[in-house]
Amino acid sequence: MLWKTFRWAFAVTALGLAAGVLYDGWTALGIVAILSVLEISLSFDNAVINAGILKKMNAFWQKIFLTIGIVIAVFGMRLVFPVVIVAVSARLSPWSAVHLALTDKDRYQELVTDAHPSIAAFGGMFLLMIFLDFVFEDREIKWLGWLERPLARLGRVDMLSVCIALIVLLVSAVTFGAHAHQHGGTHADKAETVLLAGVAGLITYMVVGGLSGFFEQKLEDEEEREQEAEEKARRAGRRDAPVKLAGKAAFFMFLYLEVLDASFSFDGVIGAFAITNDIVLMALGLGIGAMYVRSLTVYLVRQGTLDDYVYLEHGAHYAIGALSLILLVTIQYQINEVVTGLVGVVLIGASFWSSVRRNRALRTAA
Repeated sequence: MLWKTFRWAFAVTALGLAAGVLYDGWTALGIVAILSVLEISLSFDNAVINAGILKKMNAFWQKIFLTIGIVIAVFGMRLVFPVVIVAVSARLSPWSAVHLALTDKDRYQELVTDAHPSIAAFGGMFLLMIFLDFVFEDREIKWLGWLERPLARLGRVDMLSVCIALIVLLVSAVTFGAHAHQHGGTHADKAETVLLAGVAGLITYMVVGGLSGFFEQKLEDEEEREQEAEEKARRAGRRDAPVKLAGKAAFFMFLYLEVLDASFSFDGVIGAFAITNDIVLMALGLGIGAMYVRSLTVYLVRQGTLDDYVYLEHGAHYAIGALSLILLVTIQYQINEVVTGLVGVVLIGASFWSSVRRNRALRTAA
């Protein structure tokens, strides 16, 4: 099971490390390996959240997630995304941005860093909404009951998560603008850009999450009548009727997964510049890490890990909340990537241990 799920990740690791050596010698191999570990440590919570969504999909869409999805994750977010943000922020053509990345790496890194406040605002708001909607929902199983029970009661207020997210964004943008003006920084005129990027992140969450939730609900409503509908469709020569409905639901959940992965990848891409500003090594290292995150997601689904360790999803969402706040803080302050990675690992580790203790108590009681 382990080999079957991770075989492509192992293969990509071997190819990526070999490509690093061929590209720039043994030093490059070490950089690629470090970037891979960085991506995995920063994105473990991503795998847990993805597993909670992916388990609702059938085998076909799980394969799509591992094929087309990994192409988007590796080439889209780990290679194309850094080039796109430089092209947009510096008003360059994509080819000029690629040329700059390959010929003037210091200037390229400077432009990416300059665009970081907007990236952090977008990703921070998207992730913050995921966290808020989770903690404001009344769930049968609670990990930190003393905190989750009152939050669930507060969650009865309509649009509370949106209001809180907008307040957090407004505070972040205002303090960022004031800090930049006070220190005469180059970002002094970008408070409005941060605000717009944050609102864009909020809108993206509401649109994609709303569509995926709508079609998921439609799919659940059809499950009881699925066999009857398929039989009627076959008799009428419309075999694709139920499949189309399932396809729409799965497609929007897949779209939601990709936007979620993009938001998670922001910190990894930005953090990678602390190690190297070579986009080739960055794409190799982060791409290897992304493959492991994808494979880990499928492994968690097929092993039923989330069903056995019921608090894991809670821990991952708390890690998301912490990551969202860290991203918003990094709009004006620098936070070491080790801190970002450790916060997620500690929260998920604590939730895993709580799940183990709960299972032991249930076995003892039985």
